[in-house]
Amino acid sequence: MAPIGAIVSTMISRRSLLLAPVAASLTRLVGAQSAAPGKMLLAMHQNTTRAAGFRGSMEGWSRAGIRYVELGAPQLSAFLESNTLPAARRLLSDLNLIPVSAAVVLQDIWLPGPARAESLEAWRRGCEQMANLGLQKVYSPSVTNRRLTPDDFAATPQSIYEAGEIAAEFDLTAMIEFTRTSTHLATLTSSLEMIRAAGHSNVRPMIDFFHFWSGLSKFEDLDLLEPGELAHAHFQDLREGPRELINNDSRLIPGDGIAPVVRILRKLTEKQYTGALSVELFRSEFVQGDPYAVASEIRPKCESVMQEAGVL
Repeated sequence: MAPIGAIVSTMISRRSLLLAPVAASLTRLVGAQSAAPGKMLLAMHQNTTRAAGFRGSMEGWSRAGIRYVELGAPQLSAFLESNTLPAARRLLSDLNLIPVSAAVVLQDIWLPGPARAESLEAWRRGCEQMANLGLQKVYSPSVTNRRLTPDDFAATPQSIYEAGEIAAEFDLTAMIEFTRTSTHLATLTSSLEMIRAAGHSNVRPMIDFFHFWSGLSKFEDLDLLEPGELAHAHFQDLREGPRELINNDSRLIPGDGIAPVVRILRKLTEKQYTGALSVELFRSEFVQGDPYAVASEIRPKCESVMQEAGVL
């Protein structure tokens, strides 16, 4: 399928207008969001300690020496019930934390469906919020579980393009997280095919180590990535056991499981990936745990794996 093509505009982006009054306060937040060639950045995803909330996670992670963070829309929304976006910016800045990505989880954002109109409006609101926090990247997973037809896949590039246009209004890169249980985009190959067919410069692929290694993707699929094409990565290991019984409790700290995380990292280095490795876990001992203690356990294990792979 031929690319849909980008719409050229000479207008000042909406994000530029929104951020002009707060440009100075965002300088520290944006920071360096990519590493030196051949290296990667260790980050923490808010899902990992989500019970602690936005402030609790950030304060605990900062004490543990974490600098790069991935935000979640639910945690941010809960914080904003009694605070403001400027307060969220100040918190990140005061803790010397750099947000590298954000999750806005929505139904039908990547294909036509009954929830699409509402999801596009929520996507726009989420993009605006995250842009005001200094983000450069935002993603939504493919969470579709209904039965689909070839027509749904044929319409997917146009849907991706439309979501990319909204992200472009705020100078954001939109990313699709393929998920192992999705009936839509469940593999790296299908994700790449649809993104490339959409042909929007503001839409790029990402990878979740758990979904990649426990799902239908193969290691050789990583060779399909173009150099510099991958925009973001979620970093996990996989518990040993029957694949038929895999669930979110099967996610482990990198180095604690059976996934070839070092081999994957070395392949991503070949593909010139220099972005974040964002640790996203769902086991209750992490989610309900003290963010400082959780990050203090995760950081040395991940750094050891990264050092072995030569990306630290």
